[in-house]
Amino acid sequence: MRMIRPMLMPHRLVLIGLAVALVVWCALTLRWDWLPKYMPLAMEGLWRTVWLLAASTFLGFLLAVPLGFAQAVGPWYLSTPARVFCTLIRGTPLLLQIWLLYYGLGSVFPQIDGIRDSVLWPYLRQAWPYALLALTLSFAGYEGEVMRGAFAGVNRGQLEAARSFGMPRFTLFRRIWLPQAINNVLPTLGGETILQLKATPLVATITVVEIFAVSSRVRQDTFVIYEPLLLLALVYMVIAGLIALAFRWLENRVPTRRPGS
Repeated sequence: MRMIRPMLMPHRLVLIGLAVALVVWCALTLRWDWLPKYMPLAMEGLWRTVWLLAASTFLGFLLAVPLGFAQAVGPWYLSTPARVFCTLIRGTPLLLQIWLLYYGLGSVFPQIDGIRDSVLWPYLRQAWPYALLALTLSFAGYEGEVMRGAFAGVNRGQLEAARSFGMPRFTLFRRIWLPQAINNVLPTLGGETILQLKATPLVATITVVEIFAVSSRVRQDTFVIYEPLLLLALVYMVIAGLIALAFRWLENRVPTRRPGS
């Protein structure tokens, strides 16, 4: 009931009514006869978009944790490479990183006999591993900097109290430092995940057929321009909304702790 009441506010009812009217107008006046033919390909592209998003954010966050921790409290020989990596990733366009990996590593691997004869070659010949690697490294670079601030923002008094009780370092990190850092970074992590979703169309430039590439193919085949783009915008909005709701649910289940609390 608490979640329904905010939706019944007058200005939100007006916005909902306008959105419904827009959807009905688009459904009745625009051309949608191409949709049944391309629906299987669209579902495959949607699955690939969601898969790339989920895998790259998961792997990227796993890499961001040691990157942020090394920058926050690590010795110089760990913090410096981590800082350089995050600076390079954040300072260069993602499209450039995708092309460097795909056209760079993709042209080097075929010249190495050991790789061409290995079981990995059928996968390395495809474009999606390079897309996944580029998206993962990009997410790790941005989240590594975010996690650096999150680790630095954990209340030091709790850490000192745990050390005084003789808690081992790994247990302290696992039970106190990391959970509170993740709690502090949840709102930012939700926004970064939505930005990662908006970055996935860039992989279409290296022949990965995700949902954006499907809409481009529809436009090329049928010369229908606006309808595929409107449907694509709706798909991205729905996915972004689900991501926002999921992270809001996590924030409510695991309240963010402020430093000093």
